[in-house]
Amino acid sequence: MQGFILHTQSVKDEDLIVYLLSAKKVIKSYRFYGMRHSNILSGYKIDFELEENSRFLPRLKDVLHIGFSWILDREKMYFWQEFIKLFYWHLKDIEEIDKFYFELLEDCSKRFEKQDCKRVIVDAYLKILNHEGRLHKEFNCFLCDGRIKENVVLIRAFLPAHNNCCFGYEFKINDVLQFYESFNSSHFNDEYIDKLYKIIKEGF
Repeated sequence: MQGFILHTQSVKDEDLIVYLLSAKKVIKSYRFYGMRHSNILSGYKIDFELEENSRFLPRLKDVLHIGFSWILDREKMYFWQEFIKLFYWHLKDIEEIDKFYFELLEDCSKRFEKQDCKRVIVDAYLKILNHEGRLHKEFNCFLCDGRIKENVVLIRAFLPAHNNCCFGYEFKINDVLQFYESFNSSHFNDEYIDKLYKIIKEGF
C-alpha cells in the first residue's frame, strides 16, 4: 500500500502515531520504536503494510520511502510540508475518502520538480475547492450578496467580497475568472501568487 504521511505525533518512549493519506482512506496508525528505524516525516510518500490490532490502532510496518527528485531541496520541502499540514487539518477527521486527494498530491509532487511551488499549490487549492463544491464562480459578495463587477476581494476559501464590504487581498475580477476557468495560475504575476498563497495558508 502507498500513502503520503500527513502528520506524525510522538507518544511514549520513541513510538509514533502516524496519519497517512492513501488512495481510499485517511489512516491513523501506530509505529513502534520510530526513532530506531528510518525517519518518517510529514510529506514523505511511503510504501507500507498495516498489521491490524483489534484493541488498538493498526501497526505501521515494512516502511519503504518513495523519494521525490527534489526531496533534498530545503525550500521545496518547506513549501511541501506546509501544504501537507493544511491537508492534515482538512482531512484528519475523515476515514473513507475518494482518490481525488491522493491523485492531487501525486500530481503536485511531480509538478514541484520543475514549477514554482507556490503556483503549484495555488492551482491545487482551486481544484480542491471546485471538487468539494465550494468554489464561488458567480462573484456575489458573501456579505451583502450584491454582484461584484470590477475588483474582487478574496478571503479564506476564496470567498468573494466587495472591497468596501471586507478587508482583504484585492484582485481584478477578469484575472480571477480566467483562473477559475483554466485552473492554471500562469497568467498571474508574482504579487498575485504571493497574495493567493497567504490566503491558502489560512486553511482549506
